[in-house]
Amino acid sequence: MTQKARSPRTYRLAVACFFFLAGICFASWASRIPDFKLQLQLSDAALGSILFALPVGSMVSLPISGWLVAHWGSKKAMLLGSLAYPFVLWLIGYSSTIPQLVALLFCFGLFGNLMNISVNTQAIGVEALYGRSVMASFHGVWSAAGFAGAAIGAFMVSRQIIPFHHFGFISIAMILLGLIMHRFTLGEDSRSSNQPRFAKPDSFLIKLGFIAFSCMACEGTMFDWSGVYFQKVVQVPQSLTTLGYAAFMCTMAGGRFLGDRLVGKLGSKKMLELSGLVICVGLLLAVIFPNIVMATIGFLLVGMGVSSVVPLVYGQAGKQQTMLPGVALAAVSTIGFLGFLLGPPLIGFIAEAFGLQWSFSLIAVLGLGTTLLAGFTKFIE
Repeated sequence: MTQKARSPRTYRLAVACFFFLAGICFASWASRIPDFKLQLQLSDAALGSILFALPVGSMVSLPISGWLVAHWGSKKAMLLGSLAYPFVLWLIGYSSTIPQLVALLFCFGLFGNLMNISVNTQAIGVEALYGRSVMASFHGVWSAAGFAGAAIGAFMVSRQIIPFHHFGFISIAMILLGLIMHRFTLGEDSRSSNQPRFAKPDSFLIKLGFIAFSCMACEGTMFDWSGVYFQKVVQVPQSLTTLGYAAFMCTMAGGRFLGDRLVGKLGSKKMLELSGLVICVGLLLAVIFPNIVMATIGFLLVGMGVSSVVPLVYGQAGKQQTMLPGVALAAVSTIGFLGFLLGPPLIGFIAEAFGLQWSFSLIAVLGLGTTLLAGFTKFIE
């Protein structure tokens, strides 16, 4: 069956499955970070250093991923990522030493970013078929998968199921999903004759990258440190360590399903300015009132604030006409992932010296950068 014989809805469903695959794999790892911290007897600074390996892998993968998507097409690149990403997750569960964990987190970041670039390139193609914004809904599926992954993680922790068995279950299920749905994805990426495979990013893409930087630093903090924050600062029982992460992922998913409609009403600039303010308020609420109720509300607000930033930025990158969508996404992600790269380790080092609350305060200020940067950017509406 050719690409033209399928409806846009079929492609949308298939691509959404790959967003789900990527989201649940990452959330499964994030939900068990406190277990690895205890198992390897890591300090906050040591954990921050080890977590550094994952975004380093993502950064190393960025030019490789952009080239693979441009050379192979997103369909083939996504197939490779959808097989390797869950398999590396399974291997992480087998890690018993720090060097093993560092090496596998590097590979996890590498294949995770290949999934990121290829699946978002597919999403840009589907959005072109619809002729309207649908990017945020795809990221909503990713977040919903993250919420599901957090819930499954909480169940596994409560039943004292080791990460190797937990990750093995997720890995097998996601590899099968990828193999089944791959044939229904777009066979060709959107490109035009005046778009080179490689070009220097213009000022618009650079600004988008720094907006992504501010947001992804906050996201990385929530992914890697929300469980530790609830464990050490909020001091919840072991069975509730994933509560903050689940709250964050819940509103992040809900906000993304509403994001396309809100962007249509408010416009990109106002949406991003509002998002930065909500991120900052949410983090400061959790810092000033570190009890289970207020911290959970704060993390709910952070999820709402970050929900539309990355999909909006990626959608804007896909609309520009100077570069191929996959290459433009790689350029924006290179800057954005620096936030993901620097945020979690910075949290660990500051927490070691001054405490987690001070480090979360710094991230709150950085989240406000989304608001400030959006004010200086002219968006494609």
